Amino acid sequence: MDFNTSLRRAIKTGKVILGQNETKDSIEKGSAKLIVVAANCPSEFSSYLAGKENLKTYTYEGSGVQLGRACGKPFIVSALAIEESGDSDILSLSR
Repeated sequence: MDFNTSLRRAIKTGKVILGQNETKDSIEKGSAKLIVVAANCPSEFSSYLAGKENLKTYTYEGSGVQLGRACGKPFIVSALAIEESGDSDILSLSR
């Protein structure tokens, strides 16, 4: 499975929330099925995620700039939440 292809498919056909604050809101509401964080995600947010049980997470190997590009966005994305995967197989990922 190619992560970038799966992510773009999820963005097109599902519901993907971008940004740390919006991702945190999604987690608190219980609607996040998978959290993706950039390798250089701020440690405060990583610590927040570490305190959550039963939360599927995936660490993207690139930076927030690269994750933003993978999302097709011209800005930094350090964290995102997959609420609905649509036609994507991205929910099969987790670390």
